[in-house]
Amino acid sequence: MQRVESWWHATRRFVLRGAAAAGRTPAPPRIGLALGGGFARGIAHIGVLRAFERNNIPIYAIAGVSAGSMVAAAYAGGCSTQHIEAIARTMRFRDVAGWTINRLGLAHSERMIPFLKRLLTEDRFEKMKIPLAIVASDLGTGTPMIFRGHGDVVMPIRASCSYPGLFLPIRHGKRCLVDGAITMEVPAKPLREMGATRVISIHLPNASACPDPSSMFAVINRCFQSMSERLEGEWRKHSDLVITPAVGELAWDSFDSSARMIELGEQAAEAAMPVIKGWLKPFEIGERANRFLPAAARNGALG
Repeated sequence: MQRVESWWHATRRFVLRGAAAAGRTPAPPRIGLALGGGFARGIAHIGVLRAFERNNIPIYAIAGVSAGSMVAAAYAGGCSTQHIEAIARTMRFRDVAGWTINRLGLAHSERMIPFLKRLLTEDRFEKMKIPLAIVASDLGTGTPMIFRGHGDVVMPIRASCSYPGLFLPIRHGKRCLVDGAITMEVPAKPLREMGATRVISIHLPNASACPDPSSMFAVINRCFQSMSERLEGEWRKHSDLVITPAVGELAWDSFDSSARMIELGEQAAEAAMPVIKGWLKPFEIGERANRFLPAAARNGALG
């Protein structure tokens, strides 16, 4: 076994040296992580991130939409998965929404402001430890509005989570913004624009079937589910890998199932690790192979 391992390391060094001599030093993959929406089911993203940490997978950039924008912003700002989980385990609908009487929606998201102050360690894009993008939808143009680079992150998160019919839209200048998942269910494309060479999309599936709706919200929700299924090909074409935690049978507001959702997120991510590690194999992660990494990677250029 040791002889085989020695042969593998010698072969890898030979390939890297040959490429360098030809002026084509292979660059480590820049992995972008796209976190999709799902309201309470977005807690499953925590399990995915935990699996990435356990396996020492470097994240070059991260993007989020709707519930995924909260987790993405917290992690990009330097929050540990333990901190995010602690907040998620106590989270309830009333922490982010308050009922109101308004012709544009049934609830406001002003309560999300103090909630995000508890969750986030950084609240501006330029201070993020990992480059971050948040996607909302411009109701006027019907197109995605992507926030990244600089500025406040709280307003974009509120906008990205403003599910039409339930939450009031968020005003941003002359724009009226709603849930990012309306125009981009999983934010894979922005990661390409940010320089990611490998995009991993985290898709939180809907229930495979829907009983007779019992409320106006159930009707609206099922309509959006059907629409998103037909638009799925758009974000998939920008994805190198799709991780799908098995949360489809859990309710949109199943906050009390946080432990189960985190577990399902971990399981799904672990199942994808052979593929992800295959991308990184020529550059071996970990202390043992660190000397074979390009200097830029050793110095933290992987994110």
